[in-house]
Amino acid sequence: MKTIRWGIIGAGRIASTFAAALKSMEYTKLTAIASRDLTRAEEFAERFQIKKAYGSYEELARDPAIDVVYIATPHTEHKMNSALCLTNKKAVLCEKPLTINYAETEYLMSLAKKQNVFLMEAMWTKFLPVTAVVKSWLAEKKIGELRHIRSSFGYSAAFDGSSRIYNPDTAGGALLDVGVYPIAYVVYLLEELPEQVVSSAVIGRSHVDEQNVISLRFPGGILADISSAVSADTGNDALIIGDRGRIFVPNFWKADKVERYDTNGQLVETYYLPHKKNGYEYEAEEVNRCLREGETESDTHPLSSTLEVMKIMDQIRGQWGLKYPQEEN
Repeated sequence: MKTIRWGIIGAGRIASTFAAALKSMEYTKLTAIASRDLTRAEEFAERFQIKKAYGSYEELARDPAIDVVYIATPHTEHKMNSALCLTNKKAVLCEKPLTINYAETEYLMSLAKKQNVFLMEAMWTKFLPVTAVVKSWLAEKKIGELRHIRSSFGYSAAFDGSSRIYNPDTAGGALLDVGVYPIAYVVYLLEELPEQVVSSAVIGRSHVDEQNVISLRFPGGILADISSAVSADTGNDALIIGDRGRIFVPNFWKADKVERYDTNGQLVETYYLPHKKNGYEYEAEEVNRCLREGETESDTHPLSSTLEVMKIMDQIRGQWGLKYPQEEN
């Protein structure tokens, strides 16, 4: 089997988690790491036994020994970093959200098509075995007709206006950081788009959404009650309710367990599968498969899906009157 050679742009926490996943995989080689701080790149390389450490993203993008680049930089750098790699004919797996808005996502999609190069947003939740189980239970109507989904992703971070989380210059706030997860999850489970979107947010002192609530109405009378926060620990679970029971997914975004209950609230089925490493290996395996088979998109998470969710998030921010500084021009 062909070994896929990876590079990573960005040497922060999420890059470390992804690097650990790559190092656990067969026929996968982590070839290079790039940071704008060469010392940081060298320290990262030493920690994960990576041969090449670059002090610029351009050097990594031009390296002929790399097949695909994982981009782990802040939201606002995703468009530029992805475009750099795509124009250098490097396949790209970019952290979510792929960009900060619909227009930027459209641009990267058109660039990837022009270059005939693979591009995918790193929505790792879709590739978890537990997510596949949830989808199969819904298809088999194990909880009857679906009626309602409740999902939240919120944590409490101390306010720091200069941090990535609270800084509008880095497109901070709850929606793009964690709200994208439940929105993408619900749309993926239902396999259709909402016909109505209603939302509200608390815009904090640094002018980003510190917490929000979102109501999505889907065809057939299905409602989704979604929330996300960076200033409140709202939990990270999903509850999927049908007319003959419910499905509970603890920590749905990184789930390794799912439970099914009957109409009396009795537990009737449990699926548990610990991650091989940390859960990121599943999306990396999908990228490897696509590259080996010459595909430029993933069937599980196609670019059209990323664009659809981005359109929903643009609509939500429009309801709040929230624009990032980069969008003001």
